[in-house]
Amino acid sequence: MKTKHYYTILAACGMLGLAACSGNSTKSTSDSTDTVMADTTTAADSAKSLKPKGANPAWAPDIKPEMWAVIEKLGSYGDKPIETLTPAQARKNHTPTDAVMDLMNENGIAKPVFNVDTMGKDIPADGGNIHVRIYTPKSGSGPFPVIVYYHGGGFVIANLDVYDATPNVLADQAGAVVVSVAYRLAPENKFPAAHNDAFAAYQWVLKNAASIKGDPKKIAVAGESAGGNLAVNTAIMSRDKKVALPVSILAVYPVAGSDMNTPSYTKNANAKPLNKAMMGWFVKHYLNNMGEGKDPRINLVKANLKGLPPTTIITAELDPLQSDGMQLADQLKAAGVTTDLKNYDGVTHEFFGMGAVLPQAKDAEDYAVSQLKKSF
Repeated sequence: MKTKHYYTILAACGMLGLAACSGNSTKSTSDSTDTVMADTTTAADSAKSLKPKGANPAWAPDIKPEMWAVIEKLGSYGDKPIETLTPAQARKNHTPTDAVMDLMNENGIAKPVFNVDTMGKDIPADGGNIHVRIYTPKSGSGPFPVIVYYHGGGFVIANLDVYDATPNVLADQAGAVVVSVAYRLAPENKFPAAHNDAFAAYQWVLKNAASIKGDPKKIAVAGESAGGNLAVNTAIMSRDKKVALPVSILAVYPVAGSDMNTPSYTKNANAKPLNKAMMGWFVKHYLNNMGEGKDPRINLVKANLKGLPPTTIITAELDPLQSDGMQLADQLKAAGVTTDLKNYDGVTHEFFGMGAVLPQAKDAEDYAVSQLKKSF
């Protein structure tokens, strides 16, 4: 469960991680980033030079060529499967960010530009502090809308650097302050630690929006994979605890169920970069016991979803979590929630954020931004 966008050096080097598929090998040295000038090459034109070396895999005969090129590159590093590693080892694996960056360098694909400033800050949470990275548009004086963003990684791996691209894209293109949350990871911090940290960060933003040039009446939540689960849960907790609801939810291939025998789990059991075995590994490390998989905070399709704000869900065809996202959309609609669902064929988990090399990702980014701007 991760993400990939490449518009600043850091965005290009850090955000392509997998919420459920890769570790933290891509690092940055600080919360400050500098934008770099790119040429006028479009993502669509750039992608034309990105070609896979081999035939499409048996698990995805209709995979898009640019998507397969990224997955090929990720496999070329020779990392051991995450489900065979300890969490500490898995966090050292290469990420899709590494694969995309290498492919861009090898093919002369220019890095896009973000007109965004970043800064880091520690904020209070239960039992200590957590870190957030704040992305602020350089244009305009605010107050800006705010997006509280939760990265992927199966609640176990990845970090703010691995998922640096999506916050840059959202801040730049939606004209919003984005607060990316470094919630505590398992197994060092078991369920519901990440969920509690996610809500604590949202509450901090509600109370301190003005101090970060934000509008406290225009706060959305967003996340990818495990982070998509956290975004929906944050809205549910806001409703239940009677604090201000976010104006909207963006959930990109969210973890939303505990059933690992859904149609997409069956079809994509051997997919990459996320497969069924990896999902079992993530669950084992985050939950205190397997019975907690039935908890509505994990099994969102069984949660009380009434009264939630408008929700946008993005899914990928070649992803074990596709059915999760689609079932969640159905349950939200049944609960009376305004819900938009968009699925992308021929792409895998973690495709979101690869807009510099993957046309479907660029479309998904544009769609996400338009949905968020509509809610603001």
